[in-house]
Amino acid sequence: MPKTVFQKYFFMSLTVFFSVASFTVYNVSINRGGMSNDVFLLAVKEIPLEFITAFLIEALVAFRLSQMLAFRIVDPAKDRPVFVMLTVTCMTVCIMCPSMSFAATVFYNGFTVNFFSDWLNKLVFNFPFAIFLQIFFVGPLVRFIFRKVFRNN
Repeated sequence: MPKTVFQKYFFMSLTVFFSVASFTVYNVSINRGGMSNDVFLLAVKEIPLEFITAFLIEALVAFRLSQMLAFRIVDPAKDRPVFVMLTVTCMTVCIMCPSMSFAATVFYNGFTVNFFSDWLNKLVFNFPFAIFLQIFFVGPLVRFIFRKVFRNN
């Protein structure tokens, strides 16, 4: 969908923002033992650091790598657009979820003797949520907003 560099970064920013906001609320609620109103206030404090981290990972590594991996499976010129989009989405999740789970483990648990198990625990909880979130919520929402903003392109 994005055709220019500006559009690419706009699309990327929206995707990262909605993903980070959702994941921050999700992970804070897990750490607190469930949802409550104060989860949202606690999440707001963590979003800026996680947004910057996720945006840098997406811009520097995941964007190109996810497309490269996806295009080994599907061909954008031959396959239906929905399959291309779903494959790119899945490859992006396969890169971003372990990366951001790693970053969150560093930020909130530090490098302890349990680092690997803490990271793996976060990854196991986050991966199913990431697939669901990207396919059914963030992806459609970002594409909708993008089409509304850039409707003449």
